[in-house]
Amino acid sequence: MHRIFTTPVSSVYPHYVTKAERKGRTKAEVDEILRWLTGFDDAELARHLAEDTTFLDFFDAAHLNPNAPLITGSVCGVRVENVEDPLMQNIRRLDKLIDELAKGRPMEKILRT
Repeated sequence: MHRIFTTPVSSVYPHYVTKAERKGRTKAEVDEILRWLTGFDDAELARHLAEDTTFLDFFDAAHLNPNAPLITGSVCGVRVENVEDPLMQNIRRLDKLIDELAKGRPMEKILRT
């Protein structure tokens, strides 16, 4: 089992926000991405962050967006669509969405609408 699986989402979340804000994006946009990908509402997302839910439990509780398989491309040299472990693939999908946000991509394209 990879170490990231047992890492609390709340410990990585501030890094997502910092990365976005450094590039002129907002915490609200990061939250929108998380809600879109996982199907959580604001209260559920806040609860998972407050309870230090691990990535394993976070994605286990999620209702993944049906358009999530449209998230393709590389994160740290790894093609998201080629990751075999479903949990790792979802973590990489989230990383890819945050990267796209930080690169200035419009939200409509990030959310595959």
